[in-house]
Amino acid sequence: MQRDDRVTSAQAPSARLRPIALPVEHGGWGLLAAPVVLGLWLAPSLASVWLSLAALGVFLTRQPLKVALGDYRRGKRYPRTIWAERFALGYSAIALLGLSLAISSAAAPFWLPIALAAPFALGQLFFDLRKQSRALAAELCGAVAISALVAAMLLADGWPLPPALLAWLLLAMQAVTAIIYVRTRLRLARSEPARRAPAFFWHSVALVVASGFVALRWAGWPVGFVFALLALRCWIGLLPRSLATPTPWVGAQEVIASLITVAGIALGMPPLP
Repeated sequence: MQRDDRVTSAQAPSARLRPIALPVEHGGWGLLAAPVVLGLWLAPSLASVWLSLAALGVFLTRQPLKVALGDYRRGKRYPRTIWAERFALGYSAIALLGLSLAISSAAAPFWLPIALAAPFALGQLFFDLRKQSRALAAELCGAVAISALVAAMLLADGWPLPPALLAWLLLAMQAVTAIIYVRTRLRLARSEPARRAPAFFWHSVALVVASGFVALRWAGWPVGFVFALLALRCWIGLLPRSLATPTPWVGAQEVIASLITVAGIALGMPPLP
């Protein structure tokens, strides 16, 4: 007798819902919070609120979508598959609702950053489908994609394109360097092979770029200051004596660093004409 892999909706409650409904990578919440906070700080408009809701829906859709697509690829249909489909559809509905409300309340079009971020989002989905969600390239793609939210929020509030893209770039630089730094630090703490040089290099690049924006007067001194702090944090955090810090404390330190960076970018953005 051929086995029937289908399940009925009555069987669905046997699935564990938390790993289906919520992201398993806790750092993703911080990556989402940074552009939301910065966008609402610089562009406190109704359109920004709705775009934040849309971004939350997209962010939450990723986990159940990964589960469902993974089961589809295996040709299986478990109780968790049904729940994954339900959560993915529900979160997608939230995203579409937020986007629709943002369109109706926006002062200007905001599609360009979303279009530019789409290849990075698709890149992250590609790695998700290959079960490589924790690969460095996957995390970097996700960080760059989600940072585009701040540019969309600024444009929706009527900001010109250059400062909106500048805010995206600065926030993406902070997220990318933070991912490289944390991965290096945690591997060194576990006595796994890891090189400090890439973390030092990319923090130096970010500092030079941020300082260049300040020198050109595209951004104020707080931008250069916070990226100098991030570089100092990287150097101190990768010292041998710092590696004994418990992992939860490392995460808390990164949340504080992200908030400081958001404040520096907000205070250092050029005033609107």
